[in-house]
Amino acid sequence: MSSAPDTLVGLVQSYAQTIPDEVALREKRLGVWSGITWREYYEAIEAVAWSLAELGVGPGDHVGILSDNCPQWLYADLAVQALGARSVGIYQTNPPSDVAYCLSHSQAKVLFCEDQEQVDKAIDIRDETPTVQTVVVFDPRGTRHYNDGRLVPWSSFLSAGKEAVHNERLWFSKQIEAMDSKAPAMIIYTSGTTGQPKGAMISNRNVLDLAEKTCELLGVQKEDTLLSYLPLCHVAEKIFSLFVPLSVGAVVHFGESIGTVRADLQEVSPSIFLGVPRIWEKIHANVHLKMKDASWLKRTLFEFFTRHGERIAQLRQRGTVSLADTLLWKVGDLLVFRALQERLGLRRCRLPVTGAAPIAPEIIQWFHGIGVFVLEGYGQTECAGVSHTNPPDNCKIGTVGVPLPGVECVLAQDGEILLRGANVFCGYLHNEEATKETVDSEGWLHTGDIGSIDEAGFLRITGRKKEIIITAGGKNLSPEKIENCLKLSPYIKEAVSIGDKRKFVSALVQIDYEAVGDWASRRGIAYTSFEDLVAKGETEDLITHEIHAANESLAQVEQVRAFRLFKKELHQDDGELTPTQKLKRGAVTKIYSNLIESMYGG
Repeated sequence: MSSAPDTLVGLVQSYAQTIPDEVALREKRLGVWSGITWREYYEAIEAVAWSLAELGVGPGDHVGILSDNCPQWLYADLAVQALGARSVGIYQTNPPSDVAYCLSHSQAKVLFCEDQEQVDKAIDIRDETPTVQTVVVFDPRGTRHYNDGRLVPWSSFLSAGKEAVHNERLWFSKQIEAMDSKAPAMIIYTSGTTGQPKGAMISNRNVLDLAEKTCELLGVQKEDTLLSYLPLCHVAEKIFSLFVPLSVGAVVHFGESIGTVRADLQEVSPSIFLGVPRIWEKIHANVHLKMKDASWLKRTLFEFFTRHGERIAQLRQRGTVSLADTLLWKVGDLLVFRALQERLGLRRCRLPVTGAAPIAPEIIQWFHGIGVFVLEGYGQTECAGVSHTNPPDNCKIGTVGVPLPGVECVLAQDGEILLRGANVFCGYLHNEEATKETVDSEGWLHTGDIGSIDEAGFLRITGRKKEIIITAGGKNLSPEKIENCLKLSPYIKEAVSIGDKRKFVSALVQIDYEAVGDWASRRGIAYTSFEDLVAKGETEDLITHEIHAANESLAQVEQVRAFRLFKKELHQDDGELTPTQKLKRGAVTKIYSNLIESMYGG
């Protein structure tokens, strides 16, 4: 009996042979969902691989992908891997300078671009990226008059490959057989919160070992459905668009654009859904804002049942739910929860997952209270995206769960989380020094995160090693804990807690423009822009009230005693956020140093 494929593209080949006419992917075009079978999936990868090989792409080479999520992204990624080369995903929101860094650092030979916007970037940085000899364009509209000989339309690139492999069917099978599952197959650039991004080299062995164990722990099945919408160059989305679905043969859906995610979520109603903390925070805030416009009866029912829902969820965790509470829950589901879940597109979602950044336990508790049992997990790019997750039948809110089977987790003397297992990456591209600093001689990955492990093996993250606040009084505080507490307010979108070597904790706060704007409109407060709204004394009073409310759930030493409002929304182009919308703490504190000093009498 033949063994299971040990590469991602080998899995696609296996499905193309065993269930060729079953749907593997669905894509929404002009409002209609179209299915792509496993045979079509495999043949597209095969054709792209041939055309890449004709361009001279081979083992050890690098190929960039600069696009929103779409089936072509997966075809290109897997075709590159099949040739022994390495795919390099690049955020489509990156400015030209960041795109140039990834392409020049990886010495990419070929670049796949989504559309005219991304092609313009490739042309702008041509002199900085001399190794890029070919630019394949998925949607060439608007580029036909461009005078750049490197541009090739996707349709001709694909058809040339299909025509060539028609009489060479064994060629691609031989390519797959020759693949080394332990060799780097993809470069995933880290978010760069503390400097230039580093290119983490990930192998098929890393990701398939991870996916197999994740599916085992979470009970993922072939019948599951997923929605791909977070950037595919991020390891978290790769887990849920590639690694996990290919492990079991589940179906992945691609919407029309990032702007249609909310509608796509309702239409697909996936059984597995990954949301980064900002997604869950935004859903939570939007629900509360919309309830302000509901009738008195709906608002009363909502407040009553969500309050008791959270209480019952806590009892369920302890295994002490009474018959009366069970009946109350069912009534709440009938009158409130069911309609809310359907409106959110989460009624069929049996595995809602959060990860990639810290999230307030109160947010997860609220979702459990409405019957959406969000599971928090933990990982980083250097361990192929995940090392821990809460089991669906034994979730412990406030922790990131237990290690995946086969993953070792220990704490160093200073509390740093160390990991070891088959999912630990191959190292950083062109950076042996950083690799040695991250993975020691015994194979332990030094995560840079501080945590604690309880008697049942559940891991709790308490902060980043480099970002722990040590006050003037010598108290160690977690900035993430303080910030997440502030962001429980629907009116606060982002917060930066300050306090290292200071006498007290302060915060820089970015208002949620939509939520605060709605609040202001209800009170007849006129405003013309974000800056104008921030300048209103009423806005300052609102945020003061919200911070006082947040302080009630913080220890006295953690409480925010002063704050300032950002006059603009933080943005990636200004160097304040990463492409994944994570805060660049060092950059923000430097840019706004005068604002910070004003809170301490400077």
